[in-house]
Amino acid sequence: MKTSNSLFVSCEQAKYICDKNQYGEASFMEIIKLNIRLIYCKVTRAYSKRNTKLTKAMKKSNVQVLESSMKEKMKEQLRKKLAE
Repeated sequence: MKTSNSLFVSCEQAKYICDKNQYGEASFMEIIKLNIRLIYCKVTRAYSKRNTKLTKAMKKSNVQVLESSMKEKMKEQLRKKLAE
């Protein structure tokens, strides 16, 4: 993504920065640009609010996933059973 020295970013750039900020990857300057955009852009504020809600819900849900090796083992067992 192209960056500029301007403190004003487009809505698309703000969304990108918002996503980076969600994962702690946004630089200090990007956070400043995002906050400036949030002051005057209702669309960006709504996007940021939804992003924050999603992040909190994911952290709260305590989602557990299978490791890929376990998935492969289960697939192989299923193939064997179907082949019988």
